[in-house]
Amino acid sequence: MEGDPVTLHTGLHKMMYEDVIQWMFGYKSIAKICVTDGRITVNYVLNGRFRDRLELDKQTGSLTITNTRSEHTGVYELLTYCLRKSFILTVQRCSSCMIGDVDDILVVEGYKFTLFPNHTEMMVSDVIQWKFVPENTLIAEINKQTNSMTVYDDVLDGRFRNRLKLDDQTGSLTITNMRTKHTGVFEVRTKNLRKSYIFTVYGEILFSLTFYIYFSLKSKSK
Repeated sequence: MEGDPVTLHTGLHKMMYEDVIQWMFGYKSIAKICVTDGRITVNYVLNGRFRDRLELDKQTGSLTITNTRSEHTGVYELLTYCLRKSFILTVQRCSSCMIGDVDDILVVEGYKFTLFPNHTEMMVSDVIQWKFVPENTLIAEINKQTNSMTVYDDVLDGRFRNRLKLDDQTGSLTITNMRTKHTGVFEVRTKNLRKSYIFTVYGEILFSLTFYIYFSLKSKSK
């Protein structure tokens, strides 16, 4: 139900005395525990998206996000002196919101990957949009009515600059020279279709653990 919490577990039974545990959302620090002095810091970044929603466990360092919303979809990263974990959290407003499949894709840094929409949808849809879901940002669009293709690669501080290529025949989107900052959920939308691709881009394969969390929310009946 809407408002239920989700907990991202560190896997630690107890933190070491010298530990500093930091939680990141994308490239923003949202919470931190300094074990030596017992300080807990919560940062209300991203226009207060996490305001009054973050709880830290003082014993294990686990992070709980309360009253979860779809805007909390994205990549969370746990950083300590000896451990690094990534959690990809997908929050849906209802169980029927996601139409079609959800693809999990693992890519090594520097490689490119092409995302293909449904071929039938490409034939019948007037507008095809590609979005980067964590920030709900439009990054590419094909509009058959105006016979135009647009790539918005300057959004998100230029994260995708010179990396996006659209195919006007298939509607596919290619992301080149991928980096860890491109980890997240990509989504293709048409009038009748909404399909998600959950990307994990690895820089240090041997030292990174990734967990996928799917969290469906149903609106409370009024």
